[in-house]
Amino acid sequence: MLKILTPTATSTLITSFIPNKATWLSSTSCTTITTTISVLILNPSDPAMDPSNSSLGSDGYSTPLMLLSCWLLPMMFMASQNLMSNLTPRQIKTFIAITLALQLALLMAFMAMDLMLFYITFEATLIPTLVIISRWGSQLARLNAGTYFLFYTITTSIPLMLSILAVQNVKGTTSMPVLQLIPTTSESPWTNTLLWLSTLLAFLAKTPIYGLHLWLPKAHVEAPIAGSMVLAAVLLKLGGYGMLRVTNLLTTQDNTTYMPLLCLSLWGTLAAGLICLRQGDLKSLIAYSSIGHMALVTAAILTRDQLAPTGAMILMVAHGLTSSMLFCLANFNYERAGTRTLIALQGLQLTSPLLTAWWFLACSTNMALPPTINLNGELTLITSLFSWLDITVFMAGLKTFATTTYTLYMFSSTQQATLPPNIKPSSPSQTREHFLMLLHLLPSAGLATNPKLTAPQ
Repeated sequence: MLKILTPTATSTLITSFIPNKATWLSSTSCTTITTTISVLILNPSDPAMDPSNSSLGSDGYSTPLMLLSCWLLPMMFMASQNLMSNLTPRQIKTFIAITLALQLALLMAFMAMDLMLFYITFEATLIPTLVIISRWGSQLARLNAGTYFLFYTITTSIPLMLSILAVQNVKGTTSMPVLQLIPTTSESPWTNTLLWLSTLLAFLAKTPIYGLHLWLPKAHVEAPIAGSMVLAAVLLKLGGYGMLRVTNLLTTQDNTTYMPLLCLSLWGTLAAGLICLRQGDLKSLIAYSSIGHMALVTAAILTRDQLAPTGAMILMVAHGLTSSMLFCLANFNYERAGTRTLIALQGLQLTSPLLTAWWFLACSTNMALPPTINLNGELTLITSLFSWLDITVFMAGLKTFATTTYTLYMFSSTQQATLPPNIKPSSPSQTREHFLMLLHLLPSAGLATNPKLTAPQ
């Protein structure tokens, strides 16, 4: 574990001492080396514990998300190259240091094998994310978006802290491996229900479940490209990871407890797709699509079916790569047109046909067309929901239809029709852009041939 944490922490601390001309190259190189180390030493099928600290470790739940986080970090710096070109050297170093600090908090959250350490690192991701959104956002509304993000996170985190303290008081430990061996105590039904709700509330808001989702579109729209990538690809998965990790430690609830949340999640899969059809902002459309995909993950996890962890992990990794790719493409369009409004982005196929090919591949993975890894994840989750209740197939079918509809709407709105006058025809695609898209697509293609790499053992 320290082989990954130490380079990340060191890069965060020495950023201010790097010469100005080598700041971007040095940070990108260091994060690329850290990514290579993580790919070589982390194995989803081989659980590992840090011998110097029993509170840190990795297993089939955390390793795929740690690899995803490490893989996306150098790409975040490459995607932010145009943003950093408009900043002063001091601002560039601050931006890189805060991004590395966020990466460090995420890795420690995924490595934490102690509930209290997990809570501290889980909430520590709030501060760097808030700074990235409110400081380097594109519009003045970024302060409002940061306030929404802060309000939802803090409000739902307090019950989580109280529930962890209650577990410590009852069972005498907060170690996750030990808690799995201790039988659940038979408290009163109201006590078990209250503990169950207070523990899951923070994860449901981070995922986010429909109804607690208002912070996500605002944060995505106002965040810079690096913030949008880490929000969609990793931070949303932190909520799903928390549910997978903690629900096994809680008592099983009856239908009257989790049925409202499960119905709300199923409704969220359809409602988010319908909301996407009336979005005029490209980043807002992609943000709402993330709500729909993660709602399917939440619904399957709440059923506690045997297939749910496998399908949830596959879809979270697949969606992380796909959503990050879509936000990168949206940023490329914004850099050329200076706007994210769909009506002002049409006809880009005439100016950048190669980027249109990347748009087609990204939309195909978002629709879960075969043979993408997204299809494997969605089929596994739908099978899990179907084994729980037959009527869920109808809702899943409507969700799939809505996803296909708004994805085709997004592709046709940005690529087809006539070219608006605000777009300059002399903006060719860059090698950096194609390399970024290739780095997103290669893991998806590799996982499609071997999906068990993301499945928890």
